[in-house]
Amino acid sequence: MTGHLKGVEIFAKAEWLNPGGSIKDRAGLRIIEDGERSGQLTREKIILDSTSGNTGIAYAMIAAIKGYRVELVVPENISEERKKALEAYGVKLIFTDPLLGSDGALLEAKRIYEANPKNYFLADQYNNPSNWKAHYETTGVEIIYQTRGRATHLVAGVGTGGTLMGTGKRLKEFDPGIKLFGVQPDSGFHGIEGLKHMETAIRPGIYDESILDGTIFVKTEEAYEMARRLAREEGLWVGPSSGAALWASLKLAESIEKGLIVTILPDGGSRYPEYCSDCDKQKRRFSLKYQREISPSHQLL
Repeated sequence: MTGHLKGVEIFAKAEWLNPGGSIKDRAGLRIIEDGERSGQLTREKIILDSTSGNTGIAYAMIAAIKGYRVELVVPENISEERKKALEAYGVKLIFTDPLLGSDGALLEAKRIYEANPKNYFLADQYNNPSNWKAHYETTGVEIIYQTRGRATHLVAGVGTGGTLMGTGKRLKEFDPGIKLFGVQPDSGFHGIEGLKHMETAIRPGIYDESILDGTIFVKTEEAYEMARRLAREEGLWVGPSSGAALWASLKLAESIEKGLIVTILPDGGSRYPEYCSDCDKQKRRFSLKYQREISPSHQLL
């Protein structure tokens, strides 16, 4: 997949290997623990937020360990696999109009909270600085260590903006010359769960476009096809937002002469079986022992 690149390497951070199956474990844990430290989250309160699934699964997993109840507002058209996972944790799901997307769920969560604030801890992943701080303190540090400080570009999808903002700030502090690129769907009507088209969506409070060096727009079919290719050609069964991130990374790689691009693969493909009917036959989960076997031009972090 990267054999045609000369002088450019792409490293992919395999975030589906987190305990909850996605990068959202990082922000979920930080948001909950910061809520506890501040006194806003107490045993009597219910954790409430809007989500397209992955952050909700992170909340649910962590809340189960810590003994909290969780209510999540989700668009009705999230994948059945995510619904089943959330229900398995005992989460109460509140469905919103799928045509309103993540914005509709966000507004409904705020309405529920404002109607009864004493009952809830509003995690508010789109505006909570604990979201980006989780990546500033973990994801960014790991990338510097794992690439031995060689990273020249970061490519990451934009949903809440937490991954890109926190990781990007840490990388820029380490080396101001590192370039940051956000990945967005090419329109407000798209099928890439977890990503936002900022021009047509409610802009997250933690998203600061001024720190970016550019934005790469991806069509839904390009993201899905790249996810399929990753399963069939690289043995990596990932979700569509991961496909979008790699598609954008390859486009960027073809426009530069040399560098080390790090991209984030947020979750795995098991939650999206509808996009790849035969990926089960193609998938091969990589464990750490495989990292030494991957060619220098494309590696897992």
